[in-house]
Parts: sequence; C-alpha cells; structure tokens
Amino acid sequence: MTTPNPYRTTESQPPSATTPSTAQDHIATILSQNASWAQYTYSTDPTLFPSLSAGQSPKILWIGCCDSRVPETTILGLKPGDVFVHRNIANIVSPTDLNALSAIEYAVVYLKVERIYLCGHTSCGGVVAALANKKLGKIDTWLVPLRQLRMKHAAELEGLGDAEKGKKLVELNVAHGVEMLRQNADVLQAVEERGLTVHGLVYNLQSGRLYTVDVDEERHVHEKRKEAFEVSG
Repeated sequence: MTTPNPYRTTESQPPSATTPSTAQDHIATILSQNASWAQYTYSTDPTLFPSLSAGQSPKILWIGCCDSRVPETTILGLKPGDVFVHRNIANIVSPTDLNALSAIEYAVVYLKVERIYLCGHTSCGGVVAALANKKLGKIDTWLVPLRQLRMKHAAELEGLGDAEKGKKLVELNVAHGVEMLRQNADVLQAVEERGLTVHGLVYNLQSGRLYTVDVDEERHVHEKRKEAFEVSG
C-alpha cells in the first residue's frame, strides 16, 4: 500500500501533457506543491527554516549518481540541511574533476563533515552503458573510468549474467571511488586530524534499501597512501 504524500493534494497533480499551456500549468503545479510542502514542514518543525536560513552544518558529504530514483535526503530519512551533496552520472570520483574536488574541499575543509558516503545504485544507466560498446557521444569520455574498471576486472565479470555483472561493476566503482577519495589530500588530512571516515554504499532500487561495500583496510595501507598523497603548504 502506498503511503499518501502529506503535502501533495489531489488538486496539485501534474497536468496532462495534452492540456493547453502545459509549461505554465506545470510551473503552477510545482509552486503549489512547494507551498504545500513548506506549510506542512513548518507545521511539523517550526524551527527548521529559521535554522537553515542562519547557515548549514551538515555532518555528511554524500557523493552519488544523478539518477532521479536516488534522492539522498529522502532515502536516508533526513531533513534539509543534514546532507551536503555532490552528484554526477554513475557517481564517478575522478582526481581531475574540478566540480567534485571543489565540493569535497568545501565539505571537508570548511563545513568539516564527519562522514563521506559514496553511493552507487542498482540498474545504473552509466554502468549499463560502460558494459556495452555502443557509441553514445560526450558521455563516452566521462565513462572511461568505468570502462577501465571493466577491463581491469574482466575475469571477475566474465560468466556473470547481465544483472549480476551490472551489480558487480556498481560495487567495483564504489570501492574504486572510495580509494580515490582516500587519496585526496584534504580527506587524508581530515582523517588524520579529526577522524573523518569514508564509506561505500549501494542503493537497491528494487527494495529501497542501502547496503555497504567492503572498503575496510589495514593500517599499513593507509600509511603507504599518506607517503604518496599527503601534501603540506
């Protein structure tokens, strides 16, 4: 049984695509739903909006996929202001992605988040594309790290069915992304100085549940990483 949305009324259902002035009607619908949500949220937590207007102090940096089916604050059962977010196609962590690096620096150095969660998800379109060999366009360049993982772990992926192969590459991508995060100089420093932790997760679209990806390591691995990636000014 579907739980009714407390701030979405019957009158605020999206207009039919065949109705006149669809764009205007849709904007009106969005504004109406926002007003209902704001009223409901204020009635249940009157201090939320005033506190958010004063600033943010999230404890979590979430790095996830752009996919519309994985709304981080919702699936974590949290509220606006609880999670600082960076999302991209297939939740790829690249050491040369200035967008991601800026978000990571701001979250770790200035907001001083306590935990970083890197989350992939089942039925990821980016992973499906990386497992295929069809030319797509600009996104092919973005998916190169996934294709590299596919090549590196070909033996593990060989013989798996399509669904299991996709799930395995999702997990490998998360584990690889966690390692990329741990090599980040700002993350390394925060791990050493204040105990920042980095975790890998996968969201199962069929169940709505998260599960962890094993990214535990022995201390000597961390020490070797420090030798190679730690910088000081």
